[in-house]
Amino acid sequence: MKPSLPIPAFVPTTAEPLRDGDMLAAIDLGSNSFHMVVARYTLGQLRTVDRLREMVRLAEGLDGKGGLHAEVRQRAFECLSRFGQRIRDIPRERVRAVATNTVRALSAPQAFLVPAETALGHAIEVIAGREEARLIYLGVAHAQPPKKGHLRLVVDIGGGSTECIIGAGFDAIERESLQVGCVASTRRFFDNGKLTRRKWDEALVEVSAEFQQFAGTYRTLGWQEVLGSSGTNKAIGEICAELGLTKGSVTPEALAVVRDRLLDAGRIDAIDLPGLSEERRPIIAGGVLVLEAAFAALGLERMAVSKAALREGVLHDMLGRSRDEDPRDTSVAALMLRYGIDADQALRVETTALQLFDQVATAWKLGPDDRLMLGWAARLHEVGLVIAHSQYHVHGAYVLENSDIAGFSRQEQQYLAALVRTHRRKIPKSAFNALPDRLLSPARRCAALLRIAVLLHRGYDAREIPRLDAAAEGRSLAVALARSWLEPRPLLRTDLAGEPANFAALDIALAFEPI
Repeated sequence: MKPSLPIPAFVPTTAEPLRDGDMLAAIDLGSNSFHMVVARYTLGQLRTVDRLREMVRLAEGLDGKGGLHAEVRQRAFECLSRFGQRIRDIPRERVRAVATNTVRALSAPQAFLVPAETALGHAIEVIAGREEARLIYLGVAHAQPPKKGHLRLVVDIGGGSTECIIGAGFDAIERESLQVGCVASTRRFFDNGKLTRRKWDEALVEVSAEFQQFAGTYRTLGWQEVLGSSGTNKAIGEICAELGLTKGSVTPEALAVVRDRLLDAGRIDAIDLPGLSEERRPIIAGGVLVLEAAFAALGLERMAVSKAALREGVLHDMLGRSRDEDPRDTSVAALMLRYGIDADQALRVETTALQLFDQVATAWKLGPDDRLMLGWAARLHEVGLVIAHSQYHVHGAYVLENSDIAGFSRQEQQYLAALVRTHRRKIPKSAFNALPDRLLSPARRCAALLRIAVLLHRGYDAREIPRLDAAAEGRSLAVALARSWLEPRPLLRTDLAGEPANFAALDIALAFEPI
């Protein structure tokens, strides 16, 4: 169940509240299809006003070396440009676009993301597989409200990955993401277009092995209901209904009939199933294969099909952030507990860092998202101490960049990691390399503010700093401190004297002034 965590509410972390009539948009850059849903916030609820979907088949363009074929890239950019036209009047903070497995697999994701963001007109977040799973479950749970006390299993077969989630209420309890999907599995096992019983059985063994990694844990926990989301599960459910096997759900017996019809066709281009669209025909074999493996490994008896998926989850996640229900707060609180972070020291550092932020935000063009990142980084800057005091900022940055942290995109985790990595000691040139260009300047500036805040509280002194003034202009930052407070702190004065040299790595000219 969702843990009850004492969230250190050091500062408000809620996004700007939604007003009645506000429009929101969620874009899902899937490995098979790109989806967009536009909704209006009305009387506390989200009402869908528009949906767009294009089958881009991004995973089809992967070349095996982490690159993407030019024609597929162009297909994606043209789709995003059309999406961008539809949402050009929606404020930036009300639009959220997420990219999934195929973009995660790219060796140089920024080479795709920069022109993709230009085409869409909005930033695109890359989310990890388990975060994708959490959002999928959130969307399904809101579309089909769960029964109190019931556990449900959600299986989502995408183009490049498959997510399996056990949840209760609106909270995901177990989340797994497998590197098997309808596009990827069709390419991997049936690339020559032939469908044979022998090849199918061999492929089924391989895919089933992926599910076996967590099948025992899932079956022990159990569930009372199974739901399938995504276009693949929907298509298979419709085929079962058209064949008269079920009323739209999927059972082992119905799935076996669908599989046999595929194998009887002999070739992908000869598949003829009622209810199957022409655009889904080339990838349905991989989808049926993955679902058969899931049924076998997890012992499924019946799966109903959900109307919702990832994009609906993204919308409801945005709604939660505007209602002081940001899952990132809970995740940060969980990390603080897990790694034994000194909450009092974190509070001191965060308070000072945000005091500095509020004084320079306008001059440095820092926004609400940057303030959130700075606050969370301040709470987590000592996360590496549980590993070792020596180089704890390096350990902490590694933890934040490589952990599965619910609610955070990869770019957000990289942002946090960069701030924690640079809050003390020498600042390496590579500290911000993982960030997209649009985040470089704000991240460096927030890193400067965190660094000063940590330095001012190095002695863990609970007494308030009597005066702290900051002013910024371009690359310059001036910080004024009370002379009477500085004089009895010779170590701090020595540290402050050396900081302007360190700040050169942040491309910031720093000056301290006793007053």
